[in-house]
Amino acid sequence: MKLKNTLSVVIGSLIAASSITAMAQGQGAVEAEGFAKYYEPDTQTGLDEGALYGAGIGYFLTDDVSLNLSHGVYDGVDVDGHAAAKRNIEGELSSLDAVYHFGEPGIGLRPYVSAGAAHQSIGQADRGGRNHSTFANLGAGLKYYFTDNFFAKAGVDGMHNLDEGDSEWMAGVGVGVNFGGGGAPAPAPVAEVAPVAEPAPVAEPVPEVVRVELDVKFDFDKAKVKSESYGDIKNLADFMNQYPQTSTTVEGHTDSVGTDAYNQKLSERRAAAVRDVLVNQYGVDAGRVDSVGYGESRPVADNATDAGRAVNRRVEAEVEAQVQQ
Repeated sequence: MKLKNTLSVVIGSLIAASSITAMAQGQGAVEAEGFAKYYEPDTQTGLDEGALYGAGIGYFLTDDVSLNLSHGVYDGVDVDGHAAAKRNIEGELSSLDAVYHFGEPGIGLRPYVSAGAAHQSIGQADRGGRNHSTFANLGAGLKYYFTDNFFAKAGVDGMHNLDEGDSEWMAGVGVGVNFGGGGAPAPAPVAEVAPVAEPAPVAEPVPEVVRVELDVKFDFDKAKVKSESYGDIKNLADFMNQYPQTSTTVEGHTDSVGTDAYNQKLSERRAAAVRDVLVNQYGVDAGRVDSVGYGESRPVADNATDAGRAVNRRVEAEVEAQVQQ
């Protein structure tokens, strides 16, 4: 009857423990287990081997050290050589042990060692009551955690009777659940910050390129600016004065009549003449106007005709500026 009551307590403890919200292993965790052990008493007691069935509960003081309290009842123990007396042997064992676990909390194998004290009450009910003894316990074993919350174990316990001076041992297996531990602290929730909408890019005005071109024609073998060309030169000067960041190079050219050396000098005089009008007559800063002559090297028309040669006798200039629209 007592065995059935003990098994009921074990099963009830495991069911109740598994119904609690499970958390990770670690400091503050609680373990509940049920066990069955083979009991080998000292031969001087006159008892033969039997079994111990029970349950235990432990509290983890740290991630590795737990304090365990267990209680079990003996079953199948008989008087050595008197199997008929088997049913008359009754007993209980209560233990308090400190257990050190190796390895890290979590799924997997965790070996352990234990040490503590126990109180045993055992004897034949119909022969003068029970014998009460105090034991010092030492144990070792293995736990395997299938999950953070469910494990199986196997171990061996040595017990030294402090009252009688003899020693006994047990070997057993058990299953249990682990719950309520803090484990590794959960990371603090990170507040989600709504992304700040970037302001729409402001479309920058696209610069517009404004260009002014100058094309001044000259009479044959002359470097004097004709009066009808002043209006075009003034347009160029006005543009440059409006956009003071601009500069220009005045380019002089000739037709192919005459020697190369003569035509080179003539083209330079024509370019210088237009530059003088820009600077001296229309006020363009002299540092912003250069002049260069190319002689007859850059014709734009056929020098074999009078009309073509008239086109080639010229001064050109070009200025461009970028303005915002």
